[in-house]
Amino acid sequence: MSVRQRHAVVAGAGIGGLTAALALTRQGWKVTVCERAEGPSAAGAGIVLAPNALRAFDAIGFDPAPGPGRAPAMAMCLRRPGGGRLNRADPAALAARYGRTPLALHRAALTAALADELPEGALRYGAAVTAVDGDEGRAVVRTTAGDLTADAVVAADGIHSPLRRRHFPQHPGLRYSGETAWRTVLPAAAVPAGVEAAETWGRGERFGTVPLADGGLYVYATAVVPEGYRPADVRTELLRRFGTWHHPVPALMERTDPARVLQHGLYDLAAPLPRLHHGRIAWIGDAAHAMTPNLGQGGCQAVEDAVVLAHLLARPDVPAALAAYTRARLARTDAIRVRARRAGRVAALGHPVAVAARDLVLRAVPARASLRALDDLFNGFALPGRAG
Repeated sequence: MSVRQRHAVVAGAGIGGLTAALALTRQGWKVTVCERAEGPSAAGAGIVLAPNALRAFDAIGFDPAPGPGRAPAMAMCLRRPGGGRLNRADPAALAARYGRTPLALHRAALTAALADELPEGALRYGAAVTAVDGDEGRAVVRTTAGDLTADAVVAADGIHSPLRRRHFPQHPGLRYSGETAWRTVLPAAAVPAGVEAAETWGRGERFGTVPLADGGLYVYATAVVPEGYRPADVRTELLRRFGTWHHPVPALMERTDPARVLQHGLYDLAAPLPRLHHGRIAWIGDAAHAMTPNLGQGGCQAVEDAVVLAHLLARPDVPAALAAYTRARLARTDAIRVRARRAGRVAALGHPVAVAARDLVLRAVPARASLRALDDLFNGFALPGRAG
């Protein structure tokens, strides 16, 4: 007698959703990914995959690197607006301590690579998940393209997760951090020579650059502004804020196409969810624990979530597996959410005295101590039941 193949429906085709789909497929599940957008998008920004995310991808046999020898060794230099160095993470030290350095990619390239690994027909565009009914037995997944029956549902439907709001109606939802962010990617031909991974901290403003594996450059900036603030002219706004900062900041802004700049307010969850599952649904990524990008761990934690969830769903008892997922992930992800918010408050300081004190401390911290502070992030991934 043949055993019925179990079916998982994934709501959302972002990095977390596609990673979950791939990991479950490799566990023997049939997977359907439902994405509200009508097709893949080339828009977006960069993502830095820290060593913990790279280890999670290793666990499912997926290599996110675009090709041998093409990914630059990642470091990160922290500067002041005049160019003075506050701190720097050396790539050799990162590799020695964590076994590898972070890998920076365009988000669209990563999602395309994940989607290419899925079986034909697994990814359905124009199919938004609107509801999940039935907590006992199999779930009925309502989508704008018709209903599906599933043994498990992965809610990877983003920071504004409709499924989170539906099943946790008493949760306070999102909280504005006080900052907005502008993001874009410059093509390789527009990138000046010698630009390194760096972040510059001013008074309530930041500017960052990350070279990508394909030769492009991820550029971002943040500023403390009222919630909902959107300037009429992006180029004028950025030049006003950053036009006198050190090289190559003004040159990069001159080379930026304003039409390709994304702006989003930075939000996180105001409180942790009481659990990361309900019935046969499990929440991952921003839907589960939206966090500010100050530690560069939002996408990395989505990857960890997806791999851990798939690992646990190898068990025959789905409800027990989802409860184990909450136990495995809730404390770690919420601690990182809180830490990211606190880091953002320090980076966004605006009072001259507070900024001077912050910069003095940053210059005084030894490089080894700065690395040790990353241990719980970069070495924190482990599959339940296995050593980290």
